[in-house]
Formats: sequence, structure tokens, C-alpha cells
Amino acid sequence: MSNTIVCYGEILWDVLPSGRQPGGAPFNVAVHLRQLGLPVEFISRVGDDELGTELLEFVASKQLSTTYVQRGKTHLTGVVKANVDDANEVTYKIVHPVAWDYIQHDAALEKLVDEAAMFVYGSLSARSNASRETLYRLLEHAKFKVFDVNMRPPHSTRDVVKYLLGKADLVKMNHHELAEIMRWFSEETDKGTAMQWLAARFNLQGVCVTCGADGALLWTNGQLYRAPGVPVQVKDTIGSGDSFLAALLKGWRAGQEPGECLRFACATGALVATHLGATPTISEAAVQELLAVQAV
Repeated sequence: MSNTIVCYGEILWDVLPSGRQPGGAPFNVAVHLRQLGLPVEFISRVGDDELGTELLEFVASKQLSTTYVQRGKTHLTGVVKANVDDANEVTYKIVHPVAWDYIQHDAALEKLVDEAAMFVYGSLSARSNASRETLYRLLEHAKFKVFDVNMRPPHSTRDVVKYLLGKADLVKMNHHELAEIMRWFSEETDKGTAMQWLAARFNLQGVCVTCGADGALLWTNGQLYRAPGVPVQVKDTIGSGDSFLAALLKGWRAGQEPGECLRFACATGALVATHLGATPTISEAAVQELLAVQAV
């Protein structure tokens, strides 16, 4: 088994008032994993068009391989219109169908996932039959499965999210998603109890819930860990949750103490929020510097 973390799903252009920015949650996670020093591969699909070419150039500029980013002639590269009127609660209009809805399964992807240390996926890439079928097949080969819930109504269904929860080892979601999922099961309760219930219900090694400026919670090893938010001057929150997950996985892979792992992840998400766009240049040293400032 290699140390590589494989991220699967959408890559697209976020159309903002300030212009186009590359995005897509699994792509953002991959970029931040790479910036934090972990080996990463990214599986997706773009169109055989100018926007697709520009995205591939951007992927390469972030020192990520494009080997597993497919190109298709039948559907255009993905585009999302982001509304950033509220810097702390960005909303999205996601064009459908697009190239990343048609990720094709092949033996090379299967081998990649089979040998990887972790496989990261979300619910959005499962909105269409082709990419959902590929995802389901790859999940059968993954050693450690990380589900970044990332529900974007109306692009996810209860049945699909429940299925993906059932395949996961570690789940990350925000507090809104936690409340929604618990309503499905008529189990509305406080966050800590809900996380413990989900871990037991789906046999999860960990459940992580982000709470915006209030920080994050992590249930693992029969214990609930909390980390406060890191106060910063927010430019926008696009990509903050994705960088948070990348940092959490870095600590998890290293066997870091869960509370420390959570604090580092919160600081990483906060650092990204001080920049515009989902994938600003960051480093572990910059995150540690922010944590040091908070400790004073």
C-alpha cells in the first residue's frame, strides 16, 4: 500500500463577482493536501474545451498530477455560480450535467484506489448515474474511506447520502448537514450525542462536524473532542472546509492526538478564509504561525 491519498469528484470553475476561480470540493482538498506535504492523486473529468484546458493547467500549477483527470468531448467543463453576498455563508448554483458527471471507470483507477492509503469522496459527485456508478465501484477497493458530505440541494438524495455514510470510515460534515441527517432518522438531539449515534449506526471510526466561526467537533475512540474557532478577518469562506479536511487528514494519517489534530484543522480553515478563492497558497508553517499568535 502506498501513502497516497486519492480524491474523487468534481473540478469546476467557481464564477464569482471578482472573476473565475478553480474549485470543486475534492479538488480543493487535493490541492491543500499537496500544500501540506502529502502525496495526492485526483480523479475527475473536464470537457475538451478551453475551460477544461485552463483547469488542467491550474492543476499542474499546484504541483498535482493530471494523470487521472479525464477529458470528454460530449459535455462541457463544470461551472458553478457562487453568491458571496454573505462572506460567511456562500451559496451556489451548480450547472448540470457537465463533464465531471461522467467520470468513467477503468482498471487504472481501480488499481490506484486499491493501493492508496485513503480515498476521499463527497455526495455531489454522485448526483449522476455515470460518476455515481464509478464511485460505488471504487469504494469497494478503498482501504480507508473519507466521506466529505458536502450536500448541495437539490443535487443529493437521502438514499445516496445514507449509502455513502454506510461505506465510510471517517465522515466530515458541517453542523447544518448534521442536523438535516439526524432529522432523516428522527433523532434530533445535541451535536455530541448525534455524532456518537452516527458513529454507532454506521460503524464509523470518526465523525467530524465543523461549526463555522465556532470551531469544530470530532468524535473518535469513544470520546468527543472540541476545538474553538480561530478569529480572523474573513475575505470569503470558499474552500475553508476543504482545507480543514485536508489538515484533519494530515493529522489523522500521522497518528496525531485528536484534539491537536482538530486545532490544526481549524487554524488551516481560518487561514484560507483570510484569502479570496478556494486554493490560496498556504503552508504548514503559516498555519503553525497562526496558532502561535492565538496562543499568546
